[in-house]
Amino acid sequence: MTDMTQPDEKKYGREDNERVINFMKIAKPAAIFSIILTIVSVFFIANKGLNLGLDFTGGISAELNYQQPVNASDVVKTLDQAGFKDAVVQTLGSTKDLLVRMPEQDVAVEDLSNAITKAAQLPNNAAEVSKVDAVGGQVGNELYLKSAGAVALALLIMLIYVTIRFEFKLAIGAVLSLFHDIVVTLGIFALMQWPFDLTVLAALLSIIGFSLNDNIVVSDRIRENFRKIRGATPVEVINIALTETLRRTIHTSMTLMLVVLAMMFVGGDGLKWFSIAMFIGIFVGTYSSIYIGTAYALWRGLNRQDFIVQVKPEFEEEEVVSNDLPR
Repeated sequence: MTDMTQPDEKKYGREDNERVINFMKIAKPAAIFSIILTIVSVFFIANKGLNLGLDFTGGISAELNYQQPVNASDVVKTLDQAGFKDAVVQTLGSTKDLLVRMPEQDVAVEDLSNAITKAAQLPNNAAEVSKVDAVGGQVGNELYLKSAGAVALALLIMLIYVTIRFEFKLAIGAVLSLFHDIVVTLGIFALMQWPFDLTVLAALLSIIGFSLNDNIVVSDRIRENFRKIRGATPVEVINIALTETLRRTIHTSMTLMLVVLAMMFVGGDGLKWFSIAMFIGIFVGTYSSIYIGTAYALWRGLNRQDFIVQVKPEFEEEEVVSNDLPR
């Protein structure tokens, strides 16, 4: 159970009488848990791999419009009987408009629209294809590599920004926490073999932004407290900073969670995996900003001197002796 300690107002220079939560008491067990969780996630990613969607493997995407509401399972069954195997059907806002994704087929691209239209017809419910896109395997592979590069570039930019804005120790901790969030989310997707497509990639980039925002708020309060609080140890200063930002963290996380849950349950299949990835990222990101980002900086010896500007004299006074002065 997390300790609640009563700060000495005179010692810390605080005007309030709020209790300080001793977050750093479980920093070592949390670090061990995070390392194990990261290793397990990497194991599943390396051994089971990600269930890449058609955006990365290549395939066919078609938009269908029906005259009457239809069940996605009926469309899948009809397409399968017509020879379109492994089709994935999602609703596009209503049960009359559907998005169909399937692997590459032995049909010429110019004939795809007619072939899918013919295969998707249901009894007493005519279908019309409004759009057909074909993505080749080479294009999908290039997109996969570019996506990995985009995530790596985002982490590098975050490292540079936090280093300039705050301190290098906090920057390394922030990047480690972001890397942890991405790896754990991908590990869960690899374990469950949930589809990984462009919507999940967008969720990963959103998770990076959410987690970084949390890290920046905490880092700003840590820097402020190190400068104004005297006589407190680094652990005490960090605990005070985390306690002061806890209410803001809870409000932000809960607000975002409500939006994600709304997308998960009423957003349709198109937003399903995006919302699931965000749901995981909110929990992981909130945890990592406390027990990875700040804990790492503390372990690396973060202290008050890291935030105090050392003023160097522009010149040194020299003793001048004049021979013209009377002796």
